[in-house]
Amino acid sequence: MKHVLILLVLLGCGLGLPARAQQEPDPADLLRDAGDWLADNIDDTVFDALGLDQQRARQFLHDLHRSLRGNYVYDLAALRDTAIQLQPVLERYEETQPYAAWLKAHLLDFDVSQKLRDQISATVTNKLRLPPPSPQLQRTVWVRAIDARPAPPAAREHLARMKAIFAEERMPRELAWLAEVESSFNPEAESPAGAAGLYQLMPATARSLDLSVGLLRDERLDPDKNGRAAARYLRDLHQRFGDWRLALAAYNCGPTRVAELLKKHRAKTYDAISPYLPVETRCTSPKSKPPSANAKVSSSPTSNAPPTPKSRARRAP
Repeated sequence: MKHVLILLVLLGCGLGLPARAQQEPDPADLLRDAGDWLADNIDDTVFDALGLDQQRARQFLHDLHRSLRGNYVYDLAALRDTAIQLQPVLERYEETQPYAAWLKAHLLDFDVSQKLRDQISATVTNKLRLPPPSPQLQRTVWVRAIDARPAPPAAREHLARMKAIFAEERMPRELAWLAEVESSFNPEAESPAGAAGLYQLMPATARSLDLSVGLLRDERLDPDKNGRAAARYLRDLHQRFGDWRLALAAYNCGPTRVAELLKKHRAKTYDAISPYLPVETRCTSPKSKPPSANAKVSSSPTSNAPPTPKSRARRAP
């Protein structure tokens, strides 16, 4: 199952629907709010104990937002050390624990960014602006990284149920591993962009899938409802694009953006538009291999399910 994660890591995060643009808070505002909360509520001694000052933490949030929305994948490498130091700070406080869970699920992104930078730097003479890594290289590096990492402990609690839900929705069971890419199987994870739950659903996307999202009740935090909504959304995206890689890319950066890139570049494949996708999306796609290039959405809960990739199967709970 690891390899389903590899397509998912080359693809990204921040999923959405066309209507989301006018309804969702801007990620920059949320990151700025998180920085303000850190400054107002966390004593300097906490940062000092970890060798991290508040200004550096706030700068990290700003740089992370800029890097994820850009298309220069190597920028993440420079943020690796700060991410590792900041994550436990966020984890200590209830108000920032959802962000800590999201950041923890993406720590591997920073390592892979550095590995890609090292490999490309060794092949070029002009190191000031490195050329983008090929989708094939990104998948190779991500496969190795995922193979070397144990499954999150929380997978044992949620994976079997998520596989059953995906099968009930006539989706390949191995796509349930998308929760590892999005949240490390933490149902309370929340991204700086406002996505929440096991499969990181944005509010507008969740509402379009009949989930309640509000101050008093947020059904995205219910693992079963979040998983079922994600499966249905992926099914709709696959029916629209007819390709698993494109469906997963659209899951992470929005179907409108994927459709526009395909039209603009007269392309038909994920690899053709990969260089123009946001870094966060390109970091999600390689984390998992799609079910199969020709896998179809099944007509019944148990038919046509593609086989589980061997590397994931070895570690599956």
